[in-house]
Amino acid sequence: MLAALLGAGFGPGLYQNLSSLFTPGLEREFGWSRGDISTAAGLALIGALIAPFVGRVADRVGVRPVIVASSAVLVVAYLLLASVGGAIWHYQACVVLLVLAVPGTSSLVYGKMIALRFEQHRGTALAIATSGLAVMTIVAAPALGRVIDVWGWRRGFVALSIASALALPLILLVIRPTSVLAKPTIVDHGQPPLVVEGMSAGEARRDPRFWCVVGGAMLVNLATTGLVTQIVPLGLEMGLSSGEAAVLLTSFGASAIAGRLLIGALIDRVRPQPAAAVFAIVSALAFVALAWGSSNLAIAFVLVFLAGLMNGAENDLLPFLAARLFGLRAFGEIYGSAIPLTLIGTAIGIIGFGRLHDLTGNYDAALIVGAVALLGAGGCFLSLRDRALPPVTSSERLNDA
Repeated sequence: MLAALLGAGFGPGLYQNLSSLFTPGLEREFGWSRGDISTAAGLALIGALIAPFVGRVADRVGVRPVIVASSAVLVVAYLLLASVGGAIWHYQACVVLLVLAVPGTSSLVYGKMIALRFEQHRGTALAIATSGLAVMTIVAAPALGRVIDVWGWRRGFVALSIASALALPLILLVIRPTSVLAKPTIVDHGQPPLVVEGMSAGEARRDPRFWCVVGGAMLVNLATTGLVTQIVPLGLEMGLSSGEAAVLLTSFGASAIAGRLLIGALIDRVRPQPAAAVFAIVSALAFVALAWGSSNLAIAFVLVFLAGLMNGAENDLLPFLAARLFGLRAFGEIYGSAIPLTLIGTAIGIIGFGRLHDLTGNYDAALIVGAVALLGAGGCFLSLRDRALPPVTSSERLNDA
């Protein structure tokens, strides 16, 4: 769980959550619009198409090689971003490289280890394990904002690269030796080989519930990622100072932690589907309230907190539902198949929020679109039905052994 906390906390998702801190500097230095910046970042998410391959490697080889390779890619991407020139394609290419590190620092790698070790309290364990990004968003937002204010946005990228490089040895240190392979092959004391039951990746992709889960996650990402990448400019337009607007990132990070822990505790005790729908409705109402706007920092802080709850909940729900509905036999590949699809929603949100602002001159339309998307996500999760996993045949048991 500690390895997962560190991996998610110092992964590329941290830049996604803090990217709005870099927006004013990029606008001033290169003359790019918010739509230009958000479009470049959104299109870069095509790099996540490697997620199914990364998931298969993690299933077969283990997590350490995946973690090391992803961390190296991330550090290089940050250093290249620190030296970006005035051409928008240069920025876009650097973010594509950064996104290549996403699968290897996500629940695709860490989620299976957690799911194999926890059953009765799996939801809570996943909630704690995936909260690293939210924790680091809270801690890093004011610190990185200070670095950028004093030394400029380029030093901000250098600071992120140093933090990611220092985190890697700690992650490798705390991964327990028996967790090196995502799929254990033998049990102590001469016991028979451990069989991990569940669907194959192909069987899961042919199950309509897979597409319903993916659709719900896409809609959540569309709304919440679109919001977090525009929080600082949104706060400025609401009449907040630059320091107050940066505090809204802390609110979003706190809501992501609360969303994970609350949904994790709930889904260990009740069916996850209705719990997810309730969270989606609460966040949707907060999006509508943000569209009305308020120059009061306390009100804006609370609304951003409520709007971000579903973002935190979704990060716990996706690996939980993948394990619950499809089993752990091919968890990495199934989860890896879902990631590029769910990131379509992320790309639409990042691009759409920026472009809708350019088109309308404010964020009202984008926030209403986000509210509708969250309601749709609630409907997707509510429609899911639990079914028994297919039995494991003799040949499959032999293969797993």
